[in-house]
Amino acid sequence: MASATKLPYHRRLFLLLLAFSWTIILCFMGFQYIREKQYKSDYLNAQLQIYNHHILELLNDGLLYDEYISTHDKPFDDLRISVITHAGTVIYDNMIPLDSLGNHHNRPEIIKALSEGSGNNIGRLSQSDGREYFYSATKGDKVIIRTAIPYSSSLRELLKADMTFLVLMTIISLAMSVLAYFATRRLGKTIEQLNRFADKAQKGEAFDEDVPFPNDELGSISNHIVQLYAQWQQTIKDRDVAHEAALREEQEKIRIKRQLTNNINHELKTPVASIQVCLETLLSGINLSDEKKQELLERCYVNNERLRRLLGDVMLITRMEDGNAIIGKEKIVVNDILPEIADELDILPDDERMELHTDFDEQVVIDGNLSLIGSIFRNLTQNAIAYSDGKNIYISLVENNDKECHIRFEDDGCGVEDKQLGRLFERFYRVDKGRSRQKGGTGLGLAIVKHVVLFHGGTITASNRPGGGLRFDFTLKK
Repeated sequence: MASATKLPYHRRLFLLLLAFSWTIILCFMGFQYIREKQYKSDYLNAQLQIYNHHILELLNDGLLYDEYISTHDKPFDDLRISVITHAGTVIYDNMIPLDSLGNHHNRPEIIKALSEGSGNNIGRLSQSDGREYFYSATKGDKVIIRTAIPYSSSLRELLKADMTFLVLMTIISLAMSVLAYFATRRLGKTIEQLNRFADKAQKGEAFDEDVPFPNDELGSISNHIVQLYAQWQQTIKDRDVAHEAALREEQEKIRIKRQLTNNINHELKTPVASIQVCLETLLSGINLSDEKKQELLERCYVNNERLRRLLGDVMLITRMEDGNAIIGKEKIVVNDILPEIADELDILPDDERMELHTDFDEQVVIDGNLSLIGSIFRNLTQNAIAYSDGKNIYISLVENNDKECHIRFEDDGCGVEDKQLGRLFERFYRVDKGRSRQKGGTGLGLAIVKHVVLFHGGTITASNRPGGGLRFDFTLKK
């Protein structure tokens, strides 16, 4: 309940500043008011003191002061003049009979005049006639001259402080209060924004305030704090995203390895079973003809070769998945690999041989692994020989720039159905499984091609050639 009725910070700051400033202003105004009244009193007293000294000079010269008082102008109308001995006896008063005046030794202005030479008293009620007077007393050698002005409305007006100063100070103070309100409101809003930011930061929330911080020192500091917090949040977010991606990648690797293991087990069963049957037949002691024994040995050799290729392909994929540090790179010329592919095609039997056509109009140099780049062309060539039923292979350079090269590998065979194009690079995927095993394929050739291209920072796609056959477009980073 208390937090709901709590004043905003900028209002509390304004009220505190207002109370503090007005306290100082009122004290100053009060002091100035009293000081001005005292100044006017001192000025009035100084005029009376001059007149008192003039009367004392007449006394010292032995002149008739009473005649002078009655005949000459006085500094103020209704001025009462008294001559008092040091003992307090009144020996002259121009307004009140002497027999009605008592001893004046206890009057404040007389006491002060006796001790200091002069004294005054403001607004004291006279014990003789009951009127209020402004008294001013001056000590002489033998007597004290005291003058008194009746405390009338004119004297009050004379002694009153000038209110113009107070009015001016009040107006200035009000103007300062208005300026203080806007200043504290601006400062308070900034601090309230910082407070909201601190609450959101504590909860780990984003700070998306529409109102910007003001363009001052505090606003600049606040903006820096918010920017640092936003950068920290982004760093945490990027770290979490990277962590999730790494976790997904690790899980995907585990899934792929599990799938690879299962596929390898499945692929190993057929050749191992075939070898085992052949060897058991040979070791059983059954009388077999030399032709039959030769057939069984050849079958063992073929299946053993299939196992060897399968293990070699699996080892190559594993090496690429283990990281770049295991496989070294160097400057290689891609053009130099093509003659080797042509020579390998030339020594094949007539029923497996395909004609190689190359179109490389410039030299292509990349930073890569020579044996792996060679495996791209060899696996694509073996795939074309095994499955395309074509007669020609076309290798051309589509583009070559400072960052990458784009190479196209095509055959003029039968191609594949469009729905199978997206799965050609999967491990152990075969368009025609029976035919693939007859050809001795492992089902990993195109998967190796994709891994080698990715290892060299490129991409690869498969499509059907418009004139018939398969087309592989791949890029390699320089």
